[in-house]
This record gives sequence, C-alpha cells and structure tokens, in this order.
Amino acid sequence: MTPSSRSSNRELDRTRSQNGYGVSDEQRGEKAALEAGQPEKDPYEVGWDDGDNDPLCPRSFNKARKWLIVLICACGSLTVTCASSIYTSTYVQMEAEFHNVREVSDLGLSTFVLGIAVGPMLLSPLSEFYGRRPIYLVSWSMYLIWLIPSAVAKNIATMIVARFFDGLAGSTFLTVSGGTVGDLFGRHELQLPMAVFSIAPFVGPALGPLLGGFINYFTHWRWTYYVLLIWAGVMWVAIVLLVPETYHPILLRNKARKMRKDTGDDRWLAPSEKTQKTVVQAISTSLQRPFQLLIFEPMCLSLCIFTAILLGILYLFFGAFPLVFATNHGFNLWQIGLTFLGIGVGMILGMLSDPVWFRIRMRLMAKLEQETGVPGGSEPEFRLPSAIVGSVLVPIGIFMFGWTTYSSVHWIVPIIGSAIFGLG
Repeated sequence: MTPSSRSSNRELDRTRSQNGYGVSDEQRGEKAALEAGQPEKDPYEVGWDDGDNDPLCPRSFNKARKWLIVLICACGSLTVTCASSIYTSTYVQMEAEFHNVREVSDLGLSTFVLGIAVGPMLLSPLSEFYGRRPIYLVSWSMYLIWLIPSAVAKNIATMIVARFFDGLAGSTFLTVSGGTVGDLFGRHELQLPMAVFSIAPFVGPALGPLLGGFINYFTHWRWTYYVLLIWAGVMWVAIVLLVPETYHPILLRNKARKMRKDTGDDRWLAPSEKTQKTVVQAISTSLQRPFQLLIFEPMCLSLCIFTAILLGILYLFFGAFPLVFATNHGFNLWQIGLTFLGIGVGMILGMLSDPVWFRIRMRLMAKLEQETGVPGGSEPEFRLPSAIVGSVLVPIGIFMFGWTTYSSVHWIVPIIGSAIFGLG
C-alpha cells in the first residue's frame, strides 16, 4: 500500500456513515471537527472526569477484575457453543428412544446454529438502550429455561424447537460480550483479551463431543442436559455477582441523571441522551448492517466467507470423527470424544501464538510511523499476517486428515491433521 493510498484511506475513515465512525481515534475526530469550524464540546456534556482513569469508568478497574469479567464472558461463549455440539453425542440413545432417523436428529443441531445466527441481529441493538448487564441477565435466564425442555423432551419435535430458542438466547454471549471486552480495555491493550474471548466460541464445539462422549457412554443421554443446566446455573450466579454494567454510554447516562438530581440543573446530559434513536431504528439498522458490510466491503465479505467455511468444516467433523474412529479404529463413544482434543489443542496453541503476531503488528506500525511521521498509526491489514498463515495451515490439516483415515494408518495421524486445522 502506497503512502498516497494510506492518506486517502484516512480521509475516508473520518466520514460518518450508517455503519458508524471510521477507525480514526477520538482525538483525531475532535481535531477534524475543530478544523471544520464546528463548535467545541458542550460544557454540560457529561463525560469521564479523568478519561479512562475515572473511578466510574470500567477501564479503571484493576487487572484482576477486568480479566475475571473477560473470562466469565469467554466461558459464557464457550458454554453456548459447547451446547451446540454436545448434542451430537446423544444421537444413538436419543434416536433409540424417539425412533427417528439421523437426518431428523441433525435438525436439532441446525436449529441451534440458526438461533445463534438470528439472535445477534435482534438482541445486540438492545444493549445500546438497556446496557450489557440487563441483556446478559435476561438472555442467560432464557438460555437456562430453554435447556429444561431439552432435558425432559418426550419427542424429537420438542427437542428441535427448544434448541432453536436455546441458541437464540445464548447467542447474546457471542456478540455483546465482545463489546464488554472493548469496554474494559483500551485499543493498545485489547489484542490479548480479545484473543482469549475470540477463541472460546471455537474451543466450545470441540469440547462438546469430549464431554458428551463420557456422559453418554457411562450414563443416560438426558444427563447431557442436566450437566448443561448445572453449568449454566453456575454461570448465571457468576454473571449476577461478578459482571457489572460496563457499557460507557449507559454509565454516563446514569452519571448525568445523578448530576441533574444533585445540582437541579437539567442541562447536564450524556451524549446518548442527545440522540433521538429508537429501539426500532436500532434493530432496523442492525438487520441492514451485515448485508451492507457484505455488499460494500470486499474485505469483510472475504473474511466472512472464510470464517463460514471454517465453521462449516468444524461442524462436519462431528459426523466425520465417529465414522473414522469408530468404523476404522473401533473406538467407543468416550474415546471418540477424546479425538476432538486434537482440534482443541490446536486452537489453544493458536491463541498462545498471539504475542508473535502482536510483535509483527508493532513492527509494521513502527514502519508506518517512520514513513508518515504519525505516531500510533495503523492499518487493518496489519492484523492479517496471522490469517495468512492460518489460511495455509487449514488446507494442510484437512488434507492430512482426509488422506490418513484408513485403518492401516495409526489413529494419531488424522488427529494431528485435525490439530493443524485447529491451529490454522
């Protein structure tokens, strides 16, 4: 990318669109506003008194508290995605009880994933008006409630419907939680906590068959949902006790209300109180935004297609692993579950490689600073090296798995292939 193209990008970044602001930071945005002759900030606009060091600002929390919240959010995402795949380990016992074929059982997996896909577009905008914490509490309560019909279902239809609403309710932690991580950490320290949060939805599907294999081999299939209920119940308690409201506009709105009450001056307003945006408008924008990004942002479209292919392959493994390791190697249910450790270990190794990519990004930013003289400048492409390496490792792992699924080949070889896929 040439310096002239970088300059062009920066001018476009400052343009406000339906998709929000560009990637320019707040200080540069204020400077641009002053240069354009716009008035300075409203003296009665409520903000953080000392920036991120304001005691009311979530970014002023100590590191232990920040990471505790991040881990709870990551565990919530892991719980939901684990529930999506643990269902596949119940097939044999459930089909014998409900007298249905495998294709019908697969609908329960599909409807759960469909709920995860639909939920964010409906639930995420609500956090702009009500905050993160109320959405967490309501959605996780619904997730917990919809696990009960799955645990006591008397037919496959009940299971399919219940799993859709379970995925719909649980999808909140796959979207809103990312905002919580951003609430807690500044951009300069965001990479590691975001990496920890981002890996959880991918580790969850690999963990599900592992847990489900042991549960369904040694107990009844309904215990799969009893365990999920206990797990979700513990998570609900952790959310209630340990996860505060972190959404900055909501906290500033609460601060403004208190200031108006204490001073009797109604001119004190938070930035969010000056907008006239309604819930319906927010949901409408949320429904349009994904398609706008896919249509008008080729980079976003490419990354989404790549991610969709990876998730599709990951879920295909749920059917491939039992065929390969049960048919060709004689594994039982809990042993098949253990074979998913390869993918999980690969993903964890990928997360642990984050410091390497961080150093590469820092070098690219330093080079850009030398060329432009602008400190702290960055480009979205600076985060691509890890994806480039991953895009090479993924086909290597898939080919290694596919070419070594014969009974004459030791079982560890395809697992190593799946680990390379997970690393990619």
